[in-house]
Amino acid sequence: MTTIGILGSQYLSTPELPFHQFPVTYTRTAFIDALQSVGATVIMIPIDRDLDKLADYIKLVDKVLLTGGEDVAPLFYGQDPHPLLGNINPERDRFEIAAIHEVIKQEKALLGVCRGHQLLNVALGGTLYQDVSLYRNPEVATLKHMQAPTKSQFTTHFVNVAPTSSLNFLPETYHVNSYHHQMIDRLADDLTTIVTASDGVIEAVENKAKRLLGVQWHPEGTWDTISDERTIFDFFVNQL
Repeated sequence: MTTIGILGSQYLSTPELPFHQFPVTYTRTAFIDALQSVGATVIMIPIDRDLDKLADYIKLVDKVLLTGGEDVAPLFYGQDPHPLLGNINPERDRFEIAAIHEVIKQEKALLGVCRGHQLLNVALGGTLYQDVSLYRNPEVATLKHMQAPTKSQFTTHFVNVAPTSSLNFLPETYHVNSYHHQMIDRLADDLTTIVTASDGVIEAVENKAKRLLGVQWHPEGTWDTISDERTIFDFFVNQL
């Protein structure tokens, strides 16, 4: 049985927090349910300031999943913050970037979802647009990529899937949900674009040799109603 380590998210201590305003490490139950549905054992790896422990954490698992959450701090791709930058957690960024490099060092597979997709690009030397509005494609209009308040069980825009990619089990024209306002700008040299939206936004990347996959949409929101989304988790757990 494959053991998946999900890197945990955090609620930091603010007046809006649940749990009596104590900091909390958590992950979305939908990720756990989706992974277990395809035969995985799941553990959550907490954010740890002591990066020396990372190698031991990664040794515990077969593969690693990076989830969504805050914006990636522009510090990590050499930019100053734009006024449209959202909430950041540089400690989480630092931990997850180090985890990506440790996963590669230990030759294990990795799936990044939404923020995880973007952070994979940053960890390997790429950059981000701090807001989709800063991206301009002169040939087509930019889509709405933050579908809220529409719920994640609904899909809202089309993407084009490369037929030679690891995601070739998806239809070449596919419909996804979309909850991001940052996006990949300069693609890391070690990654290949395998899915794009009609406006050119990069929706999935991979490195087949290093067993790295990133998707911009949220398959955990639709895995139990759209069979192709469940297949993404099945591919990650049982083939990647």
